[in-house]
Amino acid sequence: MRIEELFWLYIWLIILANTGTALYGLVLRPNIIKKIACITILADTSFLVLALIGYRFKYPIEPYVLTNWTPTEDVINEFIYRSVDPLPPTLTITAVVINLAITVLLLFLALRIYQIYGTLDYRKISAIKKELRGGVRGH
Repeated sequence: MRIEELFWLYIWLIILANTGTALYGLVLRPNIIKKIACITILADTSFLVLALIGYRFKYPIEPYVLTNWTPTEDVINEFIYRSVDPLPPTLTITAVVINLAITVLLLFLALRIYQIYGTLDYRKISAIKKELRGGVRGH
């Protein structure tokens, strides 16, 4: 196995570990801030996958630069084969900006939830809401 293949295997193992950690936090952690952090980790991992798709999983991974001002058709075909697809990185940049805005919005909502309920544990918030609904119906 070549070093490049080991590098790709390492990257995919890290992606799987990040995805597993983020899903664990989303499903099993009751704290809203931890859930927001896990959403961010999951989004960043998806951005890495999207950026890697642009490389088309080819070897060798190296930038291909045209040095001839009048390239032949074979040189152009080789350039197209080796160059990185520009669409995934473009989409990734757009998604990063959107993710930042969504994360700020979620953190603002978490701050408001803390101001209203005094906790960020969704189990406690659910209990407080049930208690408030029960108290309203009892009157």
